[in-house]
Amino acid sequence: MTHTPCNCCGHSRRAFLAGCAGCVGATTLSSGLFVPMGFAQDVPKNGNMTIRVLFALHAPVQPGPDWPNVGFDFNPVMAQTMDALKNGCKNINFVSAMANGPEKTKEIVDADTAAGNIDGYIVVQMNCWNVVVHGAIDSGKPVLFCDFLYAGSGGFLCYSSGLLYSGKKTNLAFMSSSRIGDVVAAANCFPLAKGAGGIQAFVDAVTKLRVDIAAGVKVDMKCLPDKVDCLSTADLLAQLKTKKMLEFEKGWADIIPQTKETLGIEIIRRPFTELNDLWEKADKDQAQAVLKRWKANAAAVEGVPDETLEKSARMYLAMKTCLKNHDAMGITINCLGGFYGKHIFAYPCLGFHELLNEGLIGACECDTISTLTMLVGTTLTKGRPGYISDPVMDVATKQIIYAHCVAANKPFGPNGATNPYTIMTHSEDRQGASLRSTLPLGYMTTTLEIKPQNKEILFHQAKTVANSLEDRACRTKIAGVPVGDFEKLYTQWDRWGWHRVTYYGDLKEPVFALADAIGFKVVEEA
Repeated sequence: MTHTPCNCCGHSRRAFLAGCAGCVGATTLSSGLFVPMGFAQDVPKNGNMTIRVLFALHAPVQPGPDWPNVGFDFNPVMAQTMDALKNGCKNINFVSAMANGPEKTKEIVDADTAAGNIDGYIVVQMNCWNVVVHGAIDSGKPVLFCDFLYAGSGGFLCYSSGLLYSGKKTNLAFMSSSRIGDVVAAANCFPLAKGAGGIQAFVDAVTKLRVDIAAGVKVDMKCLPDKVDCLSTADLLAQLKTKKMLEFEKGWADIIPQTKETLGIEIIRRPFTELNDLWEKADKDQAQAVLKRWKANAAAVEGVPDETLEKSARMYLAMKTCLKNHDAMGITINCLGGFYGKHIFAYPCLGFHELLNEGLIGACECDTISTLTMLVGTTLTKGRPGYISDPVMDVATKQIIYAHCVAANKPFGPNGATNPYTIMTHSEDRQGASLRSTLPLGYMTTTLEIKPQNKEILFHQAKTVANSLEDRACRTKIAGVPVGDFEKLYTQWDRWGWHRVTYYGDLKEPVFALADAIGFKVVEEA
C-alpha cells in the first residue's frame, strides 16, 4: 500500500495520505457540487466497482436529543461525504441510502443482493446506536465502517469492537478520523477485494493504513510535573469500608453485593421522590447565592437564564442534603430519564460540578460502575475529581477525546488550581444548565473503570493536549494522546461499555497495588 499508485491522482499511497485532507477537502468545499437527498439511487454503469454508502441515523434532521444534538442537519454532511468519495475514488461508483436500524438495513441489502450490482458497503455511523453495520456485514461483501466523530462515536466504538475482536467477522474494516481524506484513502482499498487476496486483502490494507496514519503523528510525551499525594493501599482499603454512595434510581449494573464484598463500599438505592422533595424545599436564598457565585466565576454564560440556574442551584443543595442524610460520599442520578420522565425538574450537571470541586462524587446517568470508580479514585488521591466521559477516537491526531457535559474545574483537588469554565445548556437537547470546563494541558492522566463483578480494573493513560470546541456532542472535550498502543484502544468497548473515568496524575503504581491487594486483574487497554 505504501508504493501502490493512487487511482485518483497517481501519487504513492503515502503521498496521497499526506495531501488527502487538503486536496479532497478543498474539492469538496469549492466544487459547488451538492448531492441531493436522493443521491442517485440507480447504479451507474461505468466504473470498476459500485459501493453502497449506508448512513446510519435517526433522520436527515435529528428529531430528538442524542449525539450530536437535537435539530442537527445531516444533509450537508452526507452530501460532502458523497462528494469527497466521488472525487477521490475515480474508479469506484458510489450510491447511497439511509438506514435507521436492522429492518431498513435488511431491506436495502436484500434488494442489493437480488440486483447483484453492489460490490461492498461503507457504513457511516451518524447517530450512536442505530444498528446498521451488522446487516451490511451479513451481506458477505467487504464493509468499511466509519465514524462521524462526536455524533456516532458510541455505536462505532462498541459495535466495531464487538464485531472485529470476536474473531468471526473477517469482512469488516474501520476508520475513525476527523479528516475525510482518510476515509477516501480507505475507500480506495476496495478494489483489493477483487484481487488475489480477496476481502482479507482489503481489510489488511485498511488496517495498515489506519496504523500508519497514527504512527505518523509525533507528539512529545513529556508531561508537566504533577506529584499526586495518594493514600497507601492499606489506608485506602480501610477508608473504602466506610464509604457510601447513592443511586437514583436503579443503576446501569446491579452490583450492590459485589461492590460491598470486594471494595467495602455500600450502595444505597433511593427513589426520585426523595430527591425531588428536597429540591422543592431547598432554600431559595442559598440557591441565589450559589447562582451568583457560579456566574461570577464563569468565563461566560451562554443561553442559560437565571431561572434555570436557580433550579440547578436548588438541585445542588438537594443533593448535598441527600449526601448528609445518608452519610454518603457520592451520588449518581438517572438524570436524563428522571428529567424527561418528569421525576426531577432540574439537571444536576452544575451540582455535580460543584460536588466534584469539593472532593465529593456527583456522577451522570446512574452509571454505578463509573460512580464507584470515581469514589475509589477520589479517595485514593485525597480529593482529586474523576471525570466521567463518552470518549471519541481520532486516528488523524492519534487522540482519544473524553467528552461529557459535567466536569470539575479543580482537577488537582479542592485546594488545587482552577481552570476556566463556561456555563451552557446541556448539549444533546439544548436544555437546562451544564458547562464546558477548559481543562489544563500538558499533564499525564489516568483513565479507569472498576468492575467488581468481574474483579477487573480497566486502565490506560494519556497526555492532555487540546480542548475541543466542536459544537457536536458534549460540552467538555479534553483530548489526550495515549501512552502505548493507539490501535489497541479500539478493543475493549464492547466488554466495558462507552464510559471512562479520567483522573489527572500518574496513578499506575497505586492502581496496580490496589488490584494486587484485592485480587483484581488490571486490563491495560492501550
